[in-house]
Amino acid sequence: MKALVLGGSAFVGLRTVKELAARGHDVTVLNRGKTATELPAGVNQLIADRTNNQSMEEALKGSTWDVVYDISGFVMVAGTADLDFLLNLFDGNVGHYIYCSSITAYDSTENFPWHETNDFTKAPPETYGGFKAHVEKALFDRHLKTGFPVTTIRPAAIYGPNNNIYDMEMPMWLRLLQGLPILVPHQGLVVCSYGHVDDLVRFQIEITGREEAFGEAFNLTNEAISVSYYVETLSEIVGKAPNIVHIPESILPEITPSLENRFAMPFSHLFGRAHHSILSIDKATILMDFENEYDFRSGHANAFEWFMENGFADTETSLSDPIWGGGWDFENEAKIAKRITNGA
Repeated sequence: MKALVLGGSAFVGLRTVKELAARGHDVTVLNRGKTATELPAGVNQLIADRTNNQSMEEALKGSTWDVVYDISGFVMVAGTADLDFLLNLFDGNVGHYIYCSSITAYDSTENFPWHETNDFTKAPPETYGGFKAHVEKALFDRHLKTGFPVTTIRPAAIYGPNNNIYDMEMPMWLRLLQGLPILVPHQGLVVCSYGHVDDLVRFQIEITGREEAFGEAFNLTNEAISVSYYVETLSEIVGKAPNIVHIPESILPEITPSLENRFAMPFSHLFGRAHHSILSIDKATILMDFENEYDFRSGHANAFEWFMENGFADTETSLSDPIWGGGWDFENEAKIAKRITNGA
């Protein structure tokens, strides 16, 4: 299979590339070449910026692909891209176009669980979720007009090896190992759906070329679990009791930065009300006969094993990603925890 991965240098894209290569497929990645990444042997690389039509045309004109996995189609990378121009390059030249969307494309006011028939968010396309919804609408409109063979996948909170969103499990492992305070908002009652990155990758690959997937969207995740369960489960995996400090609602607004600076939060952005959500994956299970390999516990045990094997337990400073930014400020978290425990 001749596969093109738009992205491919980090997390979902990188895991997709590695799995495709391991299965013996002919793999090419297209990205800006700004993130240093060691690609598997035999993987080709095209350098282009999807916000620059000329560079995309020079890289892609005249090429054909069995499948394109669009992993870099989010607002921070593709927000000013000419989507119609990109689709014109691929329309008629690709056997299957699989777009990695997001749970944030949904209207968050609807009742749980969310199904693929739920309405899109009304957020503007300049936002993360609004952009995902905007792209999905354009893709499905193209499918109706030309038969463009598209499938969109709407994962929730994806975690696991190579995670470059540094306010999720990475700092939680460190807090637990070091006995640091774990700040929990809303009494730990916020619920979010989580899924292991390799289950997402496997689903993308296994539905490739299946005509029953054309023109369809699929939720993909696993259990919906509360923040309290999240902390409890990760602490059991590490083998350290958590030092939980509940944040009073009265001080939450003043210690929570703007959404634009969400990775400066004193807790995971997924612990906030904005990510309170439950997805149904019945469609993927029934229509595509898919089963997740990992449940929440086993998936995070796998993530912790990768974390330890790669020496991240010795991490002393907050990590930073060129797209998502940094992830934690333990000194600030300790100050907030002391303020709360002292009743200030």
